Amino acid sequence: MEFKSSFKIYYEDTDSGGVVYYANYLKFLERARTDAITSLDFSNNKLINEYGLYIIVKSCNLNFHKPAKLEDDLNIISKILEVKNVSIKMKQNIFVNNNMIVEAEILLASINKEGKPSKLPEKFKNQLIK
Repeated sequence: MEFKSSFKIYYEDTDSGGVVYYANYLKFLERARTDAITSLDFSNNKLINEYGLYIIVKSCNLNFHKPAKLEDDLNIISKILEVKNVSIKMKQNIFVNNNMIVEAEILLASINKEGKPSKLPEKFKNQLIK
């Protein structure tokens, strides 16, 4: 399954030279994943309140090809690669003007309020693998 999100680069996202600070890409990717969950009629709050479940980043690997700059429009394509009982593997690519500037592979894990691995709800898993 594939999801699309768009964001504009604001001054607060950049350094004094107008280039996006590298750690901010993690924020943009997180926002895109939140948009993806929301598009499936779920939300982080719903997963927490109804299922006692948190989706956390277990690992991430980013490859930077070009920097984004002040006032660029980012387009992020998030794709589900694999869904297991307690994990979701995603590929997320960031584009500016149809040029890929960042490639990311993210492994998410589902944990309960005690921090222990917890199974993803079947209804949520089914939405992810459509």
